[in-house]
Amino acid sequence: MSADAGRVRVRRLPHNPDIPLPSRQTAGAAGYDVASAEADVTLAPGERRTIATGLAFELPEGLEMQVRPRSGLALRYGLTLPNAPGTIDADYRGELRIIVQNGGTEPVTLKRGERIAQLVFARFQTPVLEEAEGLTATDRGEGGFGSTGR
Repeated sequence: MSADAGRVRVRRLPHNPDIPLPSRQTAGAAGYDVASAEADVTLAPGERRTIATGLAFELPEGLEMQVRPRSGLALRYGLTLPNAPGTIDADYRGELRIIVQNGGTEPVTLKRGERIAQLVFARFQTPVLEEAEGLTATDRGEGGFGSTGR
């Protein structure tokens, strides 16, 4: 593991000179809340769009950044991220933009500086995929959706 494996570099873009960097709200939180860098945006029911954060990230090799919904926004307004969790790869250097969808019944306004998503960091592996004629048998076998109970 490199010396920088515990560091993620964050670059502010010109349209975000002032919004705090993503941060954990409690010592036990896994997610870093990230805020909107756009002027107030109103989403109609069912509408989805990307929201700028004004930030770009440099992740160390072997680390991904997952973009997840904030539970409070989902509960209060029906806001979700339709591709959750979104994955930001270590080699991406562009702006982090969050795909947000209003799944509620009323328009929702997101204000500049409002926390809109959370970022969770995870290590990943890149195994070699090997084609096989058959697979090792298990008790479950090919049982899929709901096959292990309710």
